[in-house]
Amino acid sequence: MSSISASAGSDAAVPPLNILHVFRTPVGGLFRHVRDLARGQAALGHRLGVVCDSTTGGDGAVQALAGISQYCSLGIERRLISRLPGLGDLSGARAVAAVARSVRPDILHGHGAKGGLYARLAGRRLGIPSVYTPHGGSLHFEWASPQGMIFLSAERALRRIGSGLLFVCDFERQRFDAKIGIGGKPNRVVFNGLWPDEIAGVSPDPDAADFIYLGELRKLKGVDVLLQALKSLEGATCTIAGDGEDRQEFETLASALGLADRVRFTGSLPARRAFAMGRVLVMPSRAESFPYVVLEAAAAGLPIIASRVGGIPEVLPANALVAPAEPEALAAAMAELKSAPQLCAARGAAMQRLVADRFSAAAMCAAVTEFYRDLL
Repeated sequence: MSSISASAGSDAAVPPLNILHVFRTPVGGLFRHVRDLARGQAALGHRLGVVCDSTTGGDGAVQALAGISQYCSLGIERRLISRLPGLGDLSGARAVAAVARSVRPDILHGHGAKGGLYARLAGRRLGIPSVYTPHGGSLHFEWASPQGMIFLSAERALRRIGSGLLFVCDFERQRFDAKIGIGGKPNRVVFNGLWPDEIAGVSPDPDAADFIYLGELRKLKGVDVLLQALKSLEGATCTIAGDGEDRQEFETLASALGLADRVRFTGSLPARRAFAMGRVLVMPSRAESFPYVVLEAAAAGLPIIASRVGGIPEVLPANALVAPAEPEALAAAMAELKSAPQLCAARGAAMQRLVADRFSAAAMCAAVTEFYRDLL
């Protein structure tokens, strides 16, 4: 299927839908995607509800969920949703089905592996159409690994359940088809997008570092590769904004590499605040789907260096991409931009124009809702 980039329209001529979004963790790009859908679909006149995990996200999740409560007339329910497969999934699935039975949605939209599992099972039990968006999730695993065998086997067992599939980039659709199999099920690619007020430059702080990393602190994101690349760039500085399971390991590695005075770990920060703390965004990921941070940084006018993985090449030009897990290649790209302020400015301006022209949150919400209509 081709990707959707049409302008948002109005659903005023047709009855509003009751939509229930189901996902696990209220953090990261997946959560940002759901928040955008809540805002955009409510603006189109639909009624929204949300079900997510009650144990993750901390105060930031509480505040973010409060921020979308105005769009969620069907309510926001937080239930225990475990990360790994196990017996807890039985109670989790029952809890989501109970919420769905209460709010009586016209469609269930599951996001990520656990959200997709619970939404599809609830939909089958209650006779409600369901849509699944993987957001990477299980697709990051390989069949050859024990954990991958568990996750991918579960995905394959579920592939006959549910009404349709939505993907945030063509890479994700191709990956799903190769690992799980679409099998003729209705599907569509709809890119993530931004709101008009997000297309605005960010001026660097007076003490901004040469580079900024923003994201989860775990091996998959390649922060160790960034630190190794930085070691070979004499005097270069970097701000690392975010948190995650491998933060302590990365801080230890920075010290071991002699970078303690050149690398600053800030913890989690709002995106635009983090962007002001560096002059070039670096995304050294080993794997990705379609990360929001690429769009957000481009909208802020930052030049970007990113790994050539996932859906990133569907957004960024070739001159912004490097091979993943290769510190030498990353260091070379970083050195080029560090020594060329005019090149940085030109690339940042070009990316800002591209995002403004091609990636609209309102269009994303309209296209997703149109897909629901097609299924119904």
